[in-house]
Amino acid sequence: MIVRRLAGVLAGAVTGGLELVLLVLAWPLARWWAPRLVALERARLRVLLGHDSDPGTAGAGYLALRAAVGVLGGYVATSLIFVGLLFVGGACWAMLTGESSPVALEFPGIRLTTESWAIGLTSGIFLLAVGTLCCQAVVAAERRLARRFLGPGPQERMRRRIAELTATRSGIVRAVDDERRRIERDLHDGVQQRGVALAMLLGRARHAFAGTPGPAADLVAQAYAESRHLLDELRSVAWRIYPTALDELGLRAALAGVAERAGVPVTVHHGLTGRLATEVETALYFVAREAITNAVKHAGARDILVVLSEDERTVRVVISDDGAGGADPAGGGLSGLARRVLALDGEFEVGDAPGGGTRVRATLPKEPPCG
Repeated sequence: MIVRRLAGVLAGAVTGGLELVLLVLAWPLARWWAPRLVALERARLRVLLGHDSDPGTAGAGYLALRAAVGVLGGYVATSLIFVGLLFVGGACWAMLTGESSPVALEFPGIRLTTESWAIGLTSGIFLLAVGTLCCQAVVAAERRLARRFLGPGPQERMRRRIAELTATRSGIVRAVDDERRRIERDLHDGVQQRGVALAMLLGRARHAFAGTPGPAADLVAQAYAESRHLLDELRSVAWRIYPTALDELGLRAALAGVAERAGVPVTVHHGLTGRLATEVETALYFVAREAITNAVKHAGARDILVVLSEDERTVRVVISDDGAGGADPAGGGLSGLARRVLALDGEFEVGDAPGGGTRVRATLPKEPPCG
């Protein structure tokens, strides 16, 4: 690797010298020779320095900067490595032939006597190390200039695209949750309030018709009863869309509400030490709620256990029931939960519980991908 990079730096010094000469002597013809030299530099970067880039519109400006870096950096790096090799070679030759001579070293309060080959070997190794660092610095500078003027290569673009998609899918989850909150607020502050007003008016009308039998009184009473059912249904729909308790009181309170509405005994072991990121708490809540709903509605479960736990980096929820089992992970509800969890770089599993029934497990990172 270092040999190939050194060859790339040496080649860059040679092409840099050529570019400087052309910039000084043939500047008016830069439109003709600059694209050819840019293509040459792109090939050198790809073959010797491991940086691939797409054809771009870089011209004489890039060549001028690259030539300065290539000539100066190449000269310093190769000179240091060359002199270091001379020192190391001379020291090795002196050791083999015995032609070394003693050298006295005097420092304040210290007097040392050593062999010339030891000094040459130490100096050579030091120069080789410094030359190698200079070579690495020249390569880094060349790559930075290439990214700036020639654009990223396929691998860099793929890396950026993966990072962008990771952040975007997490952002989509947050956007969906924000939309759920908005719909819940609209239902609570708009439709539900109008439903309450309608129920109150019908209640007053029913009171006015009290003691007056007839079809009109029966219709008003029936309308009042339907308005009460409508309000109950609106509250249930708003709760299913997004529970306000999740934001206001936290995951423990939200799951306690789910357990109360389940219709069967639901035990929740809350092993979390504090609040989590909003999207993580929301994902854990919907996983638990959907698993509890499926266990009651489809598996006939009579006892459900929800366990929340965490470690240094992840948080986990496991929902077990004693129902009929055989849950289909490809079903609409569970597959939607799986997509939500995977969008946050988590893991989602559905399987049979050891004692029968179904076990749903979701593991999420405490810090979701940034969007």
